[in-house]
Amino acid sequence: MNKKILYTCQDLLNLTDTTIIDIRSPESYQQGHIPGAVNIPEVFNYLLADSRQLTLAEMAATFANFFANAGVCIDRPTIFYEDHLTSQYGGACRGYWLLSYLGHPLAGVLAGGFDNWQEAGLPIAKTAPPQTTGKFVATPDPTMIAVTEDVLAAINSPSVVLLDNRDEPEWRGYSSSPYGIDFAPRKGKIPGARWIEWYRFMDNANCPAFKSPAAIRALGAEHHIAPNDDIIIYCFKGARAAHTYVALQLAGFQHLRVYFGSWNEWSRDPALPIS
Repeated sequence: MNKKILYTCQDLLNLTDTTIIDIRSPESYQQGHIPGAVNIPEVFNYLLADSRQLTLAEMAATFANFFANAGVCIDRPTIFYEDHLTSQYGGACRGYWLLSYLGHPLAGVLAGGFDNWQEAGLPIAKTAPPQTTGKFVATPDPTMIAVTEDVLAAINSPSVVLLDNRDEPEWRGYSSSPYGIDFAPRKGKIPGARWIEWYRFMDNANCPAFKSPAAIRALGAEHHIAPNDDIIIYCFKGARAAHTYVALQLAGFQHLRVYFGSWNEWSRDPALPIS
């Protein structure tokens, strides 16, 4: 695993040419943010309506525009942060996954998020930086994403692991989403999926961090999931799935896809099976 994903506050201070993206709400951003950071709450808020190629193309164009307007350039790091790594269901990892999926080789996540930055006594800004336009053209990587047809095929495929990492009430069928019991029209899970709640990839520190690679591999092994397996991860809208994607990637898992439409898409099509 050679790709750098997690950046410390000191890493961020040492970078001389980077783009920093704050995915929190505009209100939180205005109350204080890392100097130079650009606020793109859509990174967390966006819901993929369906996985058709046309819709994926629209999503790619939408976020390519957001990122270019934030000053993102293909040849310099772009670092995402939230308050901490579980404050918005792993939304910073969703940003990392989105930008990586769109072809950026230098996306990253601020370990510990804004909470760590504040605890370190580092400077905080309350005004947005001047807008700069970057040079970023989306080139989506189809190996990083799963669509409904892929998930349907995986249900009956012994060679693909479907990994559900939603919160327990969703997995048990008590709730349809984190946004309310009946936010989505159906409750349940995708047939054949295995379940590892996303929190289990984190330690119990005051400022949540990913467990060690060895501990993550051991957790996978408990569920008969190995680093060489072909794995499709889903949650409700792709944030927790992206969070687990990062955890597994850090632990050396090689074949990972995020079903970005996740339960928000699956539950809205009565033709798709649930259990």
